Amino acid sequence: MTDIVNIEAVTASGTEIFVPLNKLKKSPRNARKTPHSEAHVEALAASIAVKGMLQNLVVEPEQDADGGPTGSYLVTIGEGRRLAQLLRAKRKQIKKTEPIRCVLDTENDPQEISLDENVTREAMHPADQFERFRELSERKGWGAEEIAARFGVTPHVVRQRLRLGAVSSRLMQVYRDGGLTLDQLMAFAIVEDHARQEQVYDNLSYNRDPSQIRRDLTRMHIAATDRRVIFVGPEAYAEAGGIILRDLFTEDHGGFYEDVALLDRLVIEKLERVAAEVQAEGWKWTSVHIDHPHAHGLRRSYPQPVDLSAEDEAAYEAAQAEYNALTEQYDSAEDLPDDVDQRFGELEAEIERMDAKRHAYDADDIARGGVFVVLNHDGAARIERGFIRTEDEKPEPEVDAEADEQGYAVTEDGEIIEDGDRDRVSASETEDEEAEDDGKPLSDLLIRDLTAHRTLGLRLALGEQPDMALLAVTHALAAQTFYRAVEAHCLDIRPTSVNLASHADGIEDTAAGKVLADRHAAWAADVPRDVADLWGFIVGLDQASVMALFAHCASLTINAVKQPWERKPRAHETADKLATALALDMAAHWTPTTRTYLGRVTKAHIVAAVREAVSDEAADRIAGMKKQPMAEAAEQLLAGTGWLPSLMRTPEPAWLAAEQPEAREVAEAEGVPQAQDGDGYPIAAE
Repeated sequence: MTDIVNIEAVTASGTEIFVPLNKLKKSPRNARKTPHSEAHVEALAASIAVKGMLQNLVVEPEQDADGGPTGSYLVTIGEGRRLAQLLRAKRKQIKKTEPIRCVLDTENDPQEISLDENVTREAMHPADQFERFRELSERKGWGAEEIAARFGVTPHVVRQRLRLGAVSSRLMQVYRDGGLTLDQLMAFAIVEDHARQEQVYDNLSYNRDPSQIRRDLTRMHIAATDRRVIFVGPEAYAEAGGIILRDLFTEDHGGFYEDVALLDRLVIEKLERVAAEVQAEGWKWTSVHIDHPHAHGLRRSYPQPVDLSAEDEAAYEAAQAEYNALTEQYDSAEDLPDDVDQRFGELEAEIERMDAKRHAYDADDIARGGVFVVLNHDGAARIERGFIRTEDEKPEPEVDAEADEQGYAVTEDGEIIEDGDRDRVSASETEDEEAEDDGKPLSDLLIRDLTAHRTLGLRLALGEQPDMALLAVTHALAAQTFYRAVEAHCLDIRPTSVNLASHADGIEDTAAGKVLADRHAAWAADVPRDVADLWGFIVGLDQASVMALFAHCASLTINAVKQPWERKPRAHETADKLATALALDMAAHWTPTTRTYLGRVTKAHIVAAVREAVSDEAADRIAGMKKQPMAEAAEQLLAGTGWLPSLMRTPEPAWLAAEQPEAREVAEAEGVPQAQDGDGYPIAAE
């Protein structure tokens, strides 16, 4: 080794010398003109700090204008290492005068050897790098942080390389041979089960997109966005011994949960804890389900209006008065003081608490009824109160014991019928003669005859009084909408309400679904508890309220759902006409998102939607994307445009279509989907 002090006297090419760091300069004849990246310099600095300089710098003496030495040296080979040492000096890890081992070269062309160093070398195959990182971890016992510090990369990068190094050796060889791309290899690395990796590889079809590989590998797992995961939480799942698979190469939104049975058990256990708290309210039973048992067939009771206690009423009035006073005092203020803002929140909570007390379940309903506790679509517990099982219904009124002993029965209308008259009598003359005897009731045949005539009279009269017909139909609908299996109406009208939740997952949790549920609950709270009082209730309503109740009951019977096995073109035509008459704008109730539409149709449908709603340029920008990113980008582009699939569009009125034939022709020419009759709508591919 040559002493640093004597480096100026060394002139023989190929001699190893030590040059102070502050005497090394970048050579103007270095072949590399593109600067080294910060990440590369950082990695070199970390490597040198741990392992020292593994390669010497190649330098030549710097000369002044007269050809004399300046005392500095130009770095022909190793500029990256020089920058790494300067970075270490900047961080006070070494001195600026730290001696750097170099090789003096005064014979070769600096530009040529600089180029030669970068051209005549072959980079290590990534597969070898991945496996060596894995071996380091296993042999040395180093974690990702330790390896990252020794190689100047982030722990995340190390974890990625370790995961890739754990891929099946068979697939790694396929990658070496060019049979898999790096993106595909990264997709296989989402699981560490080599047998599973090879099974999916053997079953790959023509579609070898990384996203498809990930879907196949995680088909039996639960995504972190699932409502069950949101409800339980990753901490509780991991604490119970569950394993979470993480995709280190893409945004996995929290990973994939491996143990489905464990997750379901944790969900049920947590729902049962919620149910125990609810049952403490006094309910007879609670029933826990992950999915709501829509076909339970139980009658449901609703809370009824109750008067507040004097104490609660006084508290409510005091809170409302203070709230109104503060509102008036700070009406013109742009920003509220923190204490005032906090007080507003407290008063609002108090008023809401008192308002909630204005409706309560009947104590008898609580004693007989129960509660469903289910997992909502947003990952929260959903509590549905007030269901009455058949065996818990109030018993029907018993037959009068005295009447039974005397051989006659009493009808709902209070009419007495003898047992002997329950049998059909063949001759009407005999019936009439028996009817003349004192104490003899009317025969069944005569009762049927008379009531048939009365029914005819009712039909004739009701048809001449539209207002009363509205009341009668409203009563018939309401009796069957809010009361279970009660024959309390005389109009033979049978409303049927299809459960939409069985057709569209999460539909009851949409804004429109909640509005309808609130409207139904409000009417359920208003109608009398006893169906016998329903007629008087409806007759006592004003015209607007009768119309509102009628409209609500009628609305629940609408069924415009298209089933693949059904052929009801006329019904769907009528639904279109009804939508037109109602001026229905589904854009106010539904928006196309990745979950509701864009993630469930083909890429062609997505591009067409963006092209129609936004522009050709926007559609062209996303056309080359993969399915999931394309759907997410389209969701942002379509937001606020009001775009709807053709199935959800309301046909324009006939008069408007007649006035604008040219507009329709232009739209058809541009490929804008138009509503068609019957089953002629284009249906999005699932």
